[in-house]
Amino acid sequence: MNMIPAQNAQSAPVTEDRVALDRSVCVIANPGSGRRDKALFDTIQDELSRAPGRYDLRVVEDGADPVAIARQAIEDDFDTLVAAGGDGTIGAVSSALFQAHQDGQAIPHLAIIPLGTFNYVARSLDLPLDDPAEATRVALTGAPRPLAIGDINGQVFLNNASLGAYPAILDQREDIYRRFGRSRVAAYWSVVRALMTLGRPLSLKIDVDGQQIRRKSPLAFIANSAYQLEQFDLPGADAIRDHQFAVFVSPDTGRYRMILSALRLAGRTARLGRDMELVTGRSVTISTRQKSRLIARDGEKETMKGPFRFCLHSDIIQVITPLGKQSETTTDAA
Repeated sequence: MNMIPAQNAQSAPVTEDRVALDRSVCVIANPGSGRRDKALFDTIQDELSRAPGRYDLRVVEDGADPVAIARQAIEDDFDTLVAAGGDGTIGAVSSALFQAHQDGQAIPHLAIIPLGTFNYVARSLDLPLDDPAEATRVALTGAPRPLAIGDINGQVFLNNASLGAYPAILDQREDIYRRFGRSRVAAYWSVVRALMTLGRPLSLKIDVDGQQIRRKSPLAFIANSAYQLEQFDLPGADAIRDHQFAVFVSPDTGRYRMILSALRLAGRTARLGRDMELVTGRSVTISTRQKSRLIARDGEKETMKGPFRFCLHSDIIQVITPLGKQSETTTDAA
């Protein structure tokens, strides 16, 4: 942990668009994120050292819990928590902010320095993707806007959450990443491998804003990212902007047609009816016959007990974005 003292405090102009000179910022940096280059943290630290205020750079070492590190930073009374990493790191810091809010604490703003593989959250916020120095400057000089988050049984997600096939895909992805490194090609190959060994479909009871449907399906996918849906030419983005989830349910067509649907998704030719069913709503509950299931949240997986309740929160977290980007609530958070 390196504390960087204030430098040249009198040389920095104070405007309505800049954070006050007595600001305090904690950067939570994850060297395990997609770019895996610890030298990037030197770049971030250099930018911090040039700005007025109090700063702390806390690195998430192997085996450490980024949520716990972020909770401690909240207790240490920083004005802003900066997640330097991929979407998983951003989700961990957001989880800490959400938990603190649920406990009745005042919470700091969130800022982001994108260092991941996909960086859906940063892309949706128009943050600098390939320039950590510029992203750090935005974190220090930008302005806040609301960030919509979802939670499943109290656990936060920003981009999406799912049960069924996708958690199995993540298992395959981890193995492929270990063997061949992180890349988009490796991520897509993990989809094919997982679907080749997919088991029986799930028996789902889905309640969306009080309306129930029952389906047999290999996958239920709850999206909270208009940007992500638009990148794959999928419907539902307008519903997300209207503060709703987009819930996709895959048809029970067998593993080979499921692979074909996955390939169509990658090729941006997936269509409603043939490849998926879509329902939208603000409150979603999914029940299965099994008492617990493997759940995926923003690329991370864990076993959770059902029923699985999804709730949307549009105004708990304020995220720092480039000046001039604060006109509307960010519900396409990834």
